[in-house]
Amino acid sequence: MFARVTHVQAKPEKLAEIVALYNDSVLPVLQQLQGFKSTFLLTDPASGKGMSITLWETEADRLAGDSDPALRDPIVAVMPLLAAAPVAQGFDAISLT
Repeated sequence: MFARVTHVQAKPEKLAEIVALYNDSVLPVLQQLQGFKSTFLLTDPASGKGMSITLWETEADRLAGDSDPALRDPIVAVMPLLAAAPVAQGFDAISLT
């Protein structure tokens, strides 16, 4: 399994709006992409820091998801709510349970 971890610095007062946009606009697109397994949002409401973690069956699926045009509009909608540009990294995901 493979993961994409995206670190964000949101405007703290916009964090709830970002979570709602992710749930309403990003998640439905992710669920349609080949190899998508799951996603998690980790947030710190006090600081506005957050992470999005998406899990994928294969690295090829993760890479394809990174550049899927269907995600462009939902991602663009989130950008004005951020205090800084997001930083994404790919990882091997190893389940220990």
